[in-house]
Amino acid sequence: MTAAEEEVHLTWLYVPGDRPDVVRKARDSGADVVIVDLEDAVAPDRKEYARSATAELLTEPAADTATPVHVRVHTEADVLALAGLPGLAELRLPKITHAATVHHIAALAPGVALCPLLESALGIEHAYTVAASHPQVRSIALGEADLRADLGVRDDRGLDWSRSRVVVAARAAGLAPPTQSVFPDVRDLDGLRHSCAHGRALGFIGRAAIHPRQLPVIERAFRPTSEEIDSAQEIVAAALTEAGALALPDGRFVDAAVVAAAHRTLALAETVS
Repeated sequence: MTAAEEEVHLTWLYVPGDRPDVVRKARDSGADVVIVDLEDAVAPDRKEYARSATAELLTEPAADTATPVHVRVHTEADVLALAGLPGLAELRLPKITHAATVHHIAALAPGVALCPLLESALGIEHAYTVAASHPQVRSIALGEADLRADLGVRDDRGLDWSRSRVVVAARAAGLAPPTQSVFPDVRDLDGLRHSCAHGRALGFIGRAAIHPRQLPVIERAFRPTSEEIDSAQEIVAAALTEAGALALPDGRFVDAAVVAAAHRTLALAETVS
């Protein structure tokens, strides 16, 4: 099974690694994936505690929930402490700029799924080589806060080229579509909804959150609607009855590319149902 064929997740919830009580609650939040953060969410004087607390949590017996736990690491010491623990599903690697770094971390954590985060202009320039750098790379994603600062972008639209670059790189490397970066205003749910719709139009699937109240908005935004499912089913059914390009009764033109997109919609609907 390739990375692009694996189970699709729509909601990813970040929680600080120095709050193991919050991590345990996050497992029951309804998020598809919990991301324990050992980097930006943890103060410097709390990082060692965050690492040890996360290691302890990942060695605990499996909880009733099957929610996967990913960890955004900060140092090599984090990688060495967590690699191989039974509760670890994936390591997220911040500020990756070169494939060589991914190879180095893969050697420290053999067999562990990796998600490089591209958070700088140089990282974006190397998006494909990073995405295709190692078999342990299962996905790539943006770190938009750092990228915004690195580029000096003042308007959100200034990140769209970088977003599309990451979507294309993931597809070219045979990875699953990337997830959108976090929306920083936890109170602006309408803004989150519009941002998710824009991200979905660019090719992202799912989104990271920093508060549980964002999860339902994200899930609704990325889950295929009943109208989209009906349309996809109509396209697939029509393609089965007539070979080659054709026109539906409502005037929609259907060719192989349209049929492939319809199959992806139905596969996503089935995977996240």
